[in-house]
Amino acid sequence: MEILIYTGNQGKIKDFREILDISKFQFHYASDLNINTGIEETGTTFVENAIIKARDGARQANMPCIADDSGIMVDYLGGQPGVISARYAGIGVKNLANIEKLLDALSGVPRDKRTARFVCCIVYLRSSIDPCPIIFLDTMEGIISEQPSGEKGFGYDPVFYLPKYQKTVAEISPVLKHSISHRGKALTRLKNHLIKMSI
Repeated sequence: MEILIYTGNQGKIKDFREILDISKFQFHYASDLNINTGIEETGTTFVENAIIKARDGARQANMPCIADDSGIMVDYLGGQPGVISARYAGIGVKNLANIEKLLDALSGVPRDKRTARFVCCIVYLRSSIDPCPIIFLDTMEGIISEQPSGEKGFGYDPVFYLPKYQKTVAEISPVLKHSISHRGKALTRLKNHLIKMSI
């Protein structure tokens, strides 16, 4: 069975490749099929935006589609950056600009008020007109550190501190990250669903 994975984000693609290792499925990535992933994300929630992307991908590729929408929610900022996490400092900016804006917004805020969570919503649509999206939503709790640390991961990983491990997400191994992260947990649930579906 062929399925499109609708993303151009190289960090996300790496996660998808490492977790969705299911022999019965052939996963295509947007760049493989010249799929445009630039649709405007007009939703106000992660679920809405993931569905928008999955429908667009299924329509363009004429096949089932998996899409994700994810971001970081900071309690002190009322849940921001939220759905605009990737474009928090502007459209097309690099990760560092987003991190710098977040740290500026939290300047002087004490550690106990810097609580945050990563959120990932993954949607699977059987077609562009599928009326019943299959949705997997997961989170990872942490604290926004005062400065970046670590070279692994992507996005906000260098400033997302995990008290249990005393490291940022950018400092832990990919194997550990996949087992505890918002995307890792959501993708594992999707993987289990696809395996059951194929039996």
